[in-house]
Amino acid sequence: MTQIPAPVAPPPSRVAPAPSPRPSPPRGRGGEIGAACAPVAASAPSAPLALPLPPVGGEGRGEGAGATGEGGGATADGADWRAGGFGVYVHWPFCASKCPYCDFNSHVAKSAVDQRRWRAALLSDLAAARARTGPRRADSVFFGGGTPSLMDPETVAAVIAQVDTLWGLAPGAEITLEANPTSVEAGRFSAYAAVGVTRVSMGVQALNDADLRALGRTHSVAEARAAFDIARARFSRVSFDLIYARMGQTPQAWAAELREALAMAVDHLSLYQLTIEAGTRFGDLHARGRLSIPDDDSAADMYLATQAVCAAAGLPAYEVSNHARPGAESRHNLIYWRYGDYVGVGPGAHGRVTGADGARMATVEAADPAAWLRAVETRGDACEAAPLSGQEQAVEYLMMALRLSEGADLDRFARLNGAPVAPERIAPLISDGMARRDGARLIATDAGRPVLNALLRALLA
Repeated sequence: MTQIPAPVAPPPSRVAPAPSPRPSPPRGRGGEIGAACAPVAASAPSAPLALPLPPVGGEGRGEGAGATGEGGGATADGADWRAGGFGVYVHWPFCASKCPYCDFNSHVAKSAVDQRRWRAALLSDLAAARARTGPRRADSVFFGGGTPSLMDPETVAAVIAQVDTLWGLAPGAEITLEANPTSVEAGRFSAYAAVGVTRVSMGVQALNDADLRALGRTHSVAEARAAFDIARARFSRVSFDLIYARMGQTPQAWAAELREALAMAVDHLSLYQLTIEAGTRFGDLHARGRLSIPDDDSAADMYLATQAVCAAAGLPAYEVSNHARPGAESRHNLIYWRYGDYVGVGPGAHGRVTGADGARMATVEAADPAAWLRAVETRGDACEAAPLSGQEQAVEYLMMALRLSEGADLDRFARLNGAPVAPERIAPLISDGMARRDGARLIATDAGRPVLNALLRALLA
């Protein structure tokens, strides 16, 4: 699963109030017929386009070609997005089965997916998005879902070629595809590598078969290990996801499982705490008292164990839920967290796009796959857009950047916001050991990161 940045805080509220659209790129994740997305009607709810974002893949970020390594301030020409780079997110909404914890925009197809039809629609949607962004180079492409490893390699190849034709791929561009580690999907890895995919993110989720079954996963641990070995032989970079604070799990069991994962010579891990989402099978079971998960204290212990075990193995957290060896960070997701621009195509995909006039827009695609396909085929896109004020951009930037170990550039926040964060809001966080300053950067400490929501409230209230 492509993780959008997972819940900002490990633990406080493990039962989500409502599902949120996957930041496509969002997963984080635009279209149009002429030069701009259809504006959102005044009566339309703004929530899908507004804060917070993004999403989701599932993970990753690093030092991408064309992106600034520090996520520093806006450039002289006023194109703030250049501080984070530019990526393209492609959402494939179909899955072989729906996991009971998943609230992403994923669907089990009732009949065989018409790959040619969907391929043509994605290419059309990308062309519409290009009219909004104008010329620039793409630092990354991310295929999220759903289950993108169910896409025909020909579809993946056509999308990559279209991105290169429309924007141009930066030298060394990162092209990631999310995959389930079943034997059938692993059999496609060679074909994906041949058409340009450089990185695979695998939804392993657990390293014991009983928990995989409880999570509704269709692969076994043996299949996951075999798929990982195949991926390592085909791609220069491989990541996988694990979910912790699962039903009946103890901190000791999680630490042992995490060490097992690290022993597989992985260089990037996305480690997400199980969150109970309304509208999912797990949400229904939890509401009826039929699903029990570790309490907040145990979940907090698992979070702390995650930080210690990964750091000791040379994979420190570069973001709240993501760990990597230096240089193996996911370049694409760093674009989200460094608040760059990203186009989102495919059902439910979100984007943040700066136009030629310097105005930044939040975009979202129609979520229902059938409705999305009809809209693209009849009018060229399925996108709505809404303008973002400088203050809204500043809030989004701070929400995303403080997730990173490099923190947020307060000068950039002030330029977006039109005013700096009041010093009296920052000082107590520093004196309490929740944050620290490094020049213009504000960085959440090890003590502050688990309560990041509280830090944001203190800074933005």
